[in-house]
Amino acid sequence: MTKRLLLFVIFFPLVVLSQHDSIVKGKIVSESSFLEGIHVLNLSKKNGAVTDSRGYFEIKANTSDTLQFSAVNLKAIRYCIKKSDFSNDLLLIKMESLITELEEVAIINYKNINAVALGIVPANQRTYTPAERKLLAAGDFKWYSPLLIPLGGMSVDGLINSISGRTSMLKKEVLVEKKEMLQLKTTDYFERDYFTKTLKIPEIYVDGFLFYIVENERYAKAMKEKNKDMATFLLSGLAVEYLKLKEVEISNTKLNEK
Repeated sequence: MTKRLLLFVIFFPLVVLSQHDSIVKGKIVSESSFLEGIHVLNLSKKNGAVTDSRGYFEIKANTSDTLQFSAVNLKAIRYCIKKSDFSNDLLLIKMESLITELEEVAIINYKNINAVALGIVPANQRTYTPAERKLLAAGDFKWYSPLLIPLGGMSVDGLINSISGRTSMLKKEVLVEKKEMLQLKTTDYFERDYFTKTLKIPEIYVDGFLFYIVENERYAKAMKEKNKDMATFLLSGLAVEYLKLKEVEISNTKLNEK
């Protein structure tokens, strides 16, 4: 009896100690591919661990201990350790991805808020279109005549571009770009029905009419000054002129066919 009591006194602390030192091996299972750095905290023992790149972890725990799993990209969960978890090779913990739903965002166009109003660009500073920037980069300049000495200093690129004709080509691109921008501005100001129903331009000729009106300096000036009343007045006259030209074109086409 004495020997049995002695053995119990010796081995009981070891049994208790072994229970506290039990290691739980587990793995996180999730749709997310980011499984590294997930925090595993034993809330009962106040000890913790972190998962590796594949989601594996090891932590000291005992039966009935509560483990908490948390990560930035996953929904936090808690798991209570069971006795059977120690006999299994691996404890699988399933975690769901955390999807943050953004509230509906309303985009409002504030016309008064721009680069100038915010102080990013000084007021009255000249802005350049893409074609104008190319021309500026080409080194456009004026010449003293007849010595061909450049004014205000010139770059070598400017001289080469002028001699090769590239500068002249870029100037033409600027003019074409301005006309294209005027066409776009016109379609913003006036609906397509305005051309067909009010100005009586046949649908097949509307695009041609847009090319026609941008050549008119008075119309271009009115649009530049945002004078819609004047632009509308000029369009009426230009529509009459354009339709007359088309009548002549149609007549000549019929004569040539004969």
